[in-house]
Amino acid sequence: MSNLKNKKVAILAADGYEQSELESPMKALKDAGAEIEIISLKSGEIKAMKDHQWSNSVKVDKIVSEIDCADYDALLLPGGVINPDALRANEDAVNFVKGFFKANKPVAAICHAPQTLINAEVISGKKMTSYKSISADLKNAGANWVDQEVVTDGNLTTSRSPEDLPAFNQRMIDEFSK
Repeated sequence: MSNLKNKKVAILAADGYEQSELESPMKALKDAGAEIEIISLKSGEIKAMKDHQWSNSVKVDKIVSEIDCADYDALLLPGGVINPDALRANEDAVNFVKGFFKANKPVAAICHAPQTLINAEVISGKKMTSYKSISADLKNAGANWVDQEVVTDGNLTTSRSPEDLPAFNQRMIDEFSK
């Protein structure tokens, strides 16, 4: 694993995130030395989904309306069905994501998380992957969608599902350490 010491990573999530897609990458980032902050739409805690049931919660460190992407070196967007839908409907969350692309900072998104990227209008011309059910949405937004375990195009790394987490985590850490 690469060294992410002195790197600050934002994990942008809302209620309904896929538990493994937040917890596994977060552990990998921490193990590589990164400082992590959970960013959300509200203070307190946000609740995960696991096997289509409500599950664990994580403490929110900061609210997206009160921060700036300039404070972070990289961004992780975990998936889940409910989570990206809430984020993509929030102007502050969309603008936060856009900021990482304007600054060409690394972004990693897995499963349904790229739906937030559609609303941020940052995927046109990008080669990427996702959970298969949103492939048409990504193609319609101008992405070159492929069915691969993990794809990196410029500053964006994407992956399909929890089954791809080992490869996703390794690539994310490699990209975030640059």
